[in-house]
Amino acid sequence: MFKQYRLRDYRFRLVFYVYAISLIGVMVIGSARKSVQSQQILGLAMGTVAMLAVSLMDYTWILKFYWLIYVFNLVLLSLVQVPFIHLRPFGVLRNGAYRWLNIGGFQFQPSELAKLLLILFFAKFFEKYKEQLNTWKILAITAVLFGIPVIFIKEQPDLSTTISIVVIFLVVIFIAGLSYKIIGAAIAVAVPSVIVFISLILQPDQEILDDYAFRRIMAWLDPAKYADDAYQQQNSIIAIGSGQLAGKGLNNNSVSSVKNGSFIAEPQTDFIFAVTGEELGFIGCAIIILLLALIVLECIWIGKRSRDFSGTLICCGVAGYIGFQSFVNICVATGIMPNTGIPLPFVSYGLTSLVTLFLAIGFVLNVGLQPKKY
Repeated sequence: MFKQYRLRDYRFRLVFYVYAISLIGVMVIGSARKSVQSQQILGLAMGTVAMLAVSLMDYTWILKFYWLIYVFNLVLLSLVQVPFIHLRPFGVLRNGAYRWLNIGGFQFQPSELAKLLLILFFAKFFEKYKEQLNTWKILAITAVLFGIPVIFIKEQPDLSTTISIVVIFLVVIFIAGLSYKIIGAAIAVAVPSVIVFISLILQPDQEILDDYAFRRIMAWLDPAKYADDAYQQQNSIIAIGSGQLAGKGLNNNSVSSVKNGSFIAEPQTDFIFAVTGEELGFIGCAIIILLLALIVLECIWIGKRSRDFSGTLICCGVAGYIGFQSFVNICVATGIMPNTGIPLPFVSYGLTSLVTLFLAIGFVLNVGLQPKKY
């Protein structure tokens, strides 16, 4: 379970990047909503303990229990909501969705943890079946194993997390060695399918997407017509622009700011980048983007030097996890994409998200402690 490692192999550079952006997140969250800052600090402390513990545990030993990891993930998701049966013994209803568990007075979001658990499971699964990955049998088994948890999450409903997990999975299976012929065939089918899908969901009587998802897309395409759904994104764009180069400063008391004027409902979560842009300006936004990019690149670099294939898949999966969520969150805050409700890694408020990210970094650090030279 534990091995003797060399201190010089510990990737302190990655730890520095993670803490730098996390501390920025704590400061911005305190400015956006002071009442939850202490909770984020608690999450940072919990994440630190989890990261240090996991970083010193042999990831290859943990991956021996990959089937237990998979089952554990399904159990947590099923406790929130059993699809189609709607049995919710522990699920907590928030904003019309069952996404949280309440066990012993402690609430957390299993779908966030599912991102990391699925990376771990498929890292071992694809390592074991690497030579058979492109056979129809393994692809079919993979589709079933991946499809079950995705259905659980989609039924909560949680479309944004579903999209995140799909992208993370695609990154992992691509790195695992999926045939370019299969990728080409998938693209040939996907492109016209996406075109047909978009044309169908734009119909006023469509029944494909849930109403909330449909309204978010339409609010992005036609904000004037769907003003009630577009106001947060429009105000986010205005806030980022108003910060100019250096911003208005943290904890400012300007009545026209997004947080003081309540122009954004939850500035500490999905639209934390708007608060950053307004209060820290272009410089603050650039620093956050740079730190996120450095974290992703560091994960990829560690993965390239991993002693085995599963370590590479873990690092690339975590890189995809952080990179995709960062890209989407910033695109939403700047109006480039429809509102999806994806948090900004290490910056947005959320204990489950923060602790899961620190756990993921812990696994990457352990991979870095066991490079190829060993």
